[in-house]
Amino acid sequence: METLRSIVVLVHLIGFATLFGAWIVEVASRRREITRVMHWGLAIALVAGLALAAPWGIDGELNYTKIAIKLVVVVVIGALLGIGAARQKRTGAVPAAIFWLIGLLTVLNAALAVIW
Repeated sequence: METLRSIVVLVHLIGFATLFGAWIVEVASRRREITRVMHWGLAIALVAGLALAAPWGIDGELNYTKIAIKLVVVVVIGALLGIGAARQKRTGAVPAAIFWLIGLLTVLNAALAVIW
């Protein structure tokens, strides 16, 4: 059971790495665009994170505060991705604040997962 949980943790981190990697590619190419890869990375991280929040028969208590904070951050990232994609479709550009917040919050969420 612990091996399966470790695999889900790996998938969760891969989801955030995909989101952050796609964001870094846009930064490196000096574009501010929301891509489908960002949406896929967020979806993978969210689904794996929800699976990790389920009790796995582990000893000890789950850290519900950490789970709630990470869930709120993921929802905010999703909202920013949605707003940014809509603005991009309508005007052709993503506002700088939205684009940079997506990267910042992605790093925050990964930091919460690893450090907390």
